[in-house]
Amino acid sequence: METKAKVLVVDDEDDIREFLAYNLSKNGYQVEVAADGLEALKLAERFNPHIFVLDIMMPGMSGVELCRKIRAKPEFKDVLITMLTARQEDQTQIEALNVGADDYITKPLKPSVFLSRINALLRRSDIKTNESLKFEDLVIDPSSFTVSIKGTPVDLPKKEFEILHLLASKPGKVFGRNEILAKIWGREVIVGDRTIDVHIRKLREKIGDKYVQTIKGVGYKFVF
Repeated sequence: METKAKVLVVDDEDDIREFLAYNLSKNGYQVEVAADGLEALKLAERFNPHIFVLDIMMPGMSGVELCRKIRAKPEFKDVLITMLTARQEDQTQIEALNVGADDYITKPLKPSVFLSRINALLRRSDIKTNESLKFEDLVIDPSSFTVSIKGTPVDLPKKEFEILHLLASKPGKVFGRNEILAKIWGREVIVGDRTIDVHIRKLREKIGDKYVQTIKGVGYKFVF
């Protein structure tokens, strides 16, 4: 079965977490679960989900507050967020959408409806999940974290791979240094522009100069 997007389910009820994780996994999604907002934020840094599924009514940190915190992180600017709500929470649903949620799903949950809504979110986004990117002789495979040129593997450290995949995910788009820093390192880690330049230089040494173009004073873009 093809691996789909990565989904982080956050709910304080064990049975709901297990129910959603089972149905998502059964349909090919990579799934992690968290019981509260603080656990979710820590787990997200490692897991880098494509989609958050947040219960609105949670003790400590509500789903609305968690949504606000997620949206405040540059590395999660483009992540998808859907909320789980009870039918009577109309005002809370509006508040969730106002702080950055993309959708909400009402309880009680039916597996077919839940999965349809998750699939619909992905279809209207530009997330490519684990699809390989192919450009002439260059192949970038995020599912195995590998790069090859003319079938020959190219050994890239994690950060160089992540930079290459980020740029190649949107050929022709200019990524500013701040955007690269936020998406690859996150705002909690302080690094300078030179860090990116050094990684780009090493990347070019391994894959050649033609794919990554410098836009002076701005950043970089992928060309082919």
